Amino acid sequence: MSKRSISGRPEVGEYSHELNADIAGMPGDDAVVVLEAVRDETLALFSKLDDNGIRAVSYAPGKWTIKDILQHLIDDERIYAYRALSVARGEQSPLAGFDEFLYAREAKAEDRTLAALLDEFRSVRLASVSLFGSLAEEVWERRGSSNGHPVSVRGLAFHIAAHERHHLQVLRERYLPLLD
Repeated sequence: MSKRSISGRPEVGEYSHELNADIAGMPGDDAVVVLEAVRDETLALFSKLDDNGIRAVSYAPGKWTIKDILQHLIDDERIYAYRALSVARGEQSPLAGFDEFLYAREAKAEDRTLAALLDEFRSVRLASVSLFGSLAEEVWERRGSSNGHPVSVRGLAFHIAAHERHHLQVLRERYLPLLD
């Protein structure tokens, strides 16, 4: 069995500029370790919640519910892992964006149990960690285009973690105080 390669930190220009601050705030230089650490943060936060206590909780009209956010993290991770796989395998065609609001509406997360959403989250993260853990060293800096932005494989991996941590902060600041 070969040793797992370390991604290194993505530089500005390897991911959408909208995530500059979020990715700059991520610790470390190993995307797999970062994904595992943020997974643990997410599971710790959601393990304190229950279905009845979070049902349809939103901090303002028209904003996503807590379950919508978890489903959004799952959907976003699937899409970004696919993008990373595509770039890692040498795809040169620009990869399309997605309408996160359409996805959230169509997912109907409020109809699902929190336990089911967390099981799906764990499965998706396990698949992502497996994918990223399998990559050869030379693949991490491979470049492509996603949603009109230049990206690298490691930039896409760090996007997953930084985006997730961003939403965890929103949950802590705007949603959890509503549950007290």
